[in-house]
Amino acid sequence: MREIILLRHAHAEAATPGQDDASRPLSAQGEAEADAAGVWLKQHAAAPVRVLCSPAARTRVTCERVLAALGYADLRFEPRVYDATPATLIRVLDDHADADTVLLVGHNPGLETLVALLTEGASDSGRGMPPGAVAWLALPAGSIEPGTARVRHFWWP
Repeated sequence: MREIILLRHAHAEAATPGQDDASRPLSAQGEAEADAAGVWLKQHAAAPVRVLCSPAARTRVTCERVLAALGYADLRFEPRVYDATPATLIRVLDDHADADTVLLVGHNPGLETLVALLTEGASDSGRGMPPGAVAWLALPAGSIEPGTARVRHFWWP
């Protein structure tokens, strides 16, 4: 069994004039959401052996705050996660198939579409992922295939 924990970044500030999307910081609400996600994951004994995080500011800070609660993990900033499609996210996860439990910190719509694809087998049937939400999926060992995952937990602040 392989576990993939998908975490959408928490609430971010709106972009200021001239600011690029990737540099948007977390809001105060987002900081509280990220802290709450870290506490929830720790309470549920999350133990990722690898963390893959988009390099965007809001995902980096969400990830840092979550890892402050969880403790050390093999953290890797993965540029392909930013603005990724489900197909790209699957390739990223396949590239890290040696890790039994992965925490992937990223963005919508890619994450919510990936959850729908892996659990339902279709990318148009998702439940959504609000900012700071966690979708903890269990998959059979081996490759990641549509419709083969089950939702172990779904949580949002």
